[in-house]
Amino acid sequence: MPGSGAAVAAAVTGRRMAMLAFLDDLLWGKVLVVGLIALGLIFTAGSRFVQFRYFGRMFGVLGEAVRRHPGHLSSFQALMLSVAGRVGAGNIAGVAVAITLGGPGAIFWMWMVALIGMATSYFECTLAQLYKQPEPDGSYRGGPAFYIARGLRQRWLAMVFSVLLLVTFGFGFNAVQSYTVATSLADSFGFAPHWTGAVLTVVLGVIIFGGVKRIAQVADVLVPVMAGGYILLALFVVVTHLGELPAVLALIVRSAFGLEPAIGGGMGAAILLGVKRGLFSNEAGLGSAPNVAAVAHVPHPASQGIVQAFSVFIDTIVICSCTAFIILLSPAFALGGEPAGVALTQQAVAGFVGEWGRIYVSVALMLFVFTSIIYNYYLGETSIDFFSGNNVAVFTVFRIMVMALVFWGSVQDLSTVFAFADITMGLLAVVNLVAVALLFRTGLRVMRDYDRQIAEGVDSPAFDSSLFPDLDIDRKVWPARS
Repeated sequence: MPGSGAAVAAAVTGRRMAMLAFLDDLLWGKVLVVGLIALGLIFTAGSRFVQFRYFGRMFGVLGEAVRRHPGHLSSFQALMLSVAGRVGAGNIAGVAVAITLGGPGAIFWMWMVALIGMATSYFECTLAQLYKQPEPDGSYRGGPAFYIARGLRQRWLAMVFSVLLLVTFGFGFNAVQSYTVATSLADSFGFAPHWTGAVLTVVLGVIIFGGVKRIAQVADVLVPVMAGGYILLALFVVVTHLGELPAVLALIVRSAFGLEPAIGGGMGAAILLGVKRGLFSNEAGLGSAPNVAAVAHVPHPASQGIVQAFSVFIDTIVICSCTAFIILLSPAFALGGEPAGVALTQQAVAGFVGEWGRIYVSVALMLFVFTSIIYNYYLGETSIDFFSGNNVAVFTVFRIMVMALVFWGSVQDLSTVFAFADITMGLLAVVNLVAVALLFRTGLRVMRDYDRQIAEGVDSPAFDSSLFPDLDIDRKVWPARS
């Protein structure tokens, strides 16, 4: 029959999506939600609440981070590149979905998981700095693959991690992100997706063929502008509705503990949606951010751990909260109602500043997603470097493939690709969490060295590799100081 082939194809696609949905629920609904929170609590307690002890120092370290080092990327540039990846569509659309389905209480649990995740991010990024390696152009490479290979001496597991990182970020999410940009611009401005894809591909090519330093320079300018503008918009909304803020905060807390009737799906939904939104957004423990943390030139590995913990705070406590307050202070908000997702955020902003607010949210979403594409490309490049050892020809082929995928993604419905990449990201997180847990004692030793110097009155602690003769670290990167 003429339609039988289409029916069979639809059935196969349906079974494939059902299997992907099952695996996704198993990983993100059970294994990782429990694992990330449990390990985050262990890291927090074992480090004597490092994310809170050094919270004030995060701002001081940022002062050091702004200083440039000739031939190297600064800690601030690494932070901006990290924020470029953490801050994406989820900060605008994802938060709205979490509130719609889980109620305002989801925001409370989102905050909690971010505060715990700051400790996880501290340790994974400190380890990335500790085990980083130099590149011929003076920059650094590092990340979970490097601390698995050198810290755990398990190169096979490092290879598995690199493959997962390449598939998830280098290919899968980059195609999906370009689809997000193209569809958003088509809906808001009527731009044809193939033209959006073409422009996106050309601009991306100019950036990525300039190497990591050009990527960092772009993020250095773009991230403060896009994040700063969004924060200013949220501040305007909050300040002009200051009298309503206490009631919104009370609603968030009451809903988090099921004390508010008919809130989303109840307390369980609030916890699940808040935790998943926090984990997806800030990426603490997923193994992506350490690849970026390793590129910075810093005097001590722990100082970059502190900076990257602050990146989690910026993403979730600051920017996700901006979206939450804009929505919850708006009359557009109605539990379980329409609109949802980015449309809810757009309607809320338009209610405060006029119809141009819809356009502003679309532009902000485009910038957030574009910086995520740059970040995703760099993660893929790190994987390629681990395999090929800075082979220029391999890098060139990879860059061309990414550009082709970005264009292809702009004109395709990539729901299956996204579902598959979601699962590989979950597996990526499992491998990274196992590695960080096994290297936790090493991370504590580095942290205690930093603590000791602070206690002795040293303003900017420096790492002395002679105190760690048993560690397989690059002595050119971390020379002996005594």
